[in-house]
Amino acid sequence: MMNSNKMTINLALFGMTQSGKSSAGNIILGSTDFHSSFAPCSVTKDCSLGRSCHFHSFMRRGGQEVTLQVQVLDTPGYPHSRLSKKHVRQEVREALAHHFGQEGLHLALLVQRADVPLCGQEESSPVQMIQELLGHAWMNYTAILFTHAEKIEEAGFNEDEYLREASDTLLTLLNSIQGRYIFQYRKGNSLSEQRLKILERIIEFVKENCYQVLTFK
Repeated sequence: MMNSNKMTINLALFGMTQSGKSSAGNIILGSTDFHSSFAPCSVTKDCSLGRSCHFHSFMRRGGQEVTLQVQVLDTPGYPHSRLSKKHVRQEVREALAHHFGQEGLHLALLVQRADVPLCGQEESSPVQMIQELLGHAWMNYTAILFTHAEKIEEAGFNEDEYLREASDTLLTLLNSIQGRYIFQYRKGNSLSEQRLKILERIIEFVKENCYQVLTFK
C-alpha cells in the first residue's frame, strides 16, 4: 500500500519448525509480537499478523521522503509436529487472503537456518507450500532469510564461501529466485542494527520488483 509519503510493506514468513521464523519476525518488527522459544516441537500453531512502528524518513521515492510501516504474517512451521500439512496449508491460505487479499503481498521470506543444510525432499515442504499458495509467480516474490548466520563465521566461512559450498538444492533454489537472500546475525549486532540491515535488503528486493504485489482472493 502506498500513498504520496507513506508506504506499507507486507511480508509473510515460511519455514520449517525451529527455523527461527517468529524470532526473525520480531526482529523485523522491532517487537515481541510473536511467541518464540526453543522447544522439541512446533511452537507456532496459528497465523498471526504483526505491525511495526512507523519508520520516518527511512527511504526516498520520487525524490520524496517516505514513512515506512512493515506488516509481517507469521505462519506455523511446515511440516508441523502436531498439525497436518493440509491444516497448515489451509490456515496460511486463509490468512493470506484475510490480511493481504486486497493490499497484496510484497515478499515471502523462506526462513532457513544457516547451520542446517538444505537437502532434497526433507527440506522441500516449505518451498512446495510457497509455490502452491503464491502460484506461478512465486519465484518473483520469494527470498531466503538465513537465520543463525553467526554460525557461518564460527565455522571459518564468509558468506561467499558459504554459498559456494552450499548444496545443489539450495543453489538451484537461489537461482530460481534470482539470488535474493538475507543473512541474519545475532552476535555482535544490536537488534536495531539487525532490523535495519534486514529491512534495507527487503526494500531493495521490493524496489527490484517495482513495488508490485501478489493479491489473494
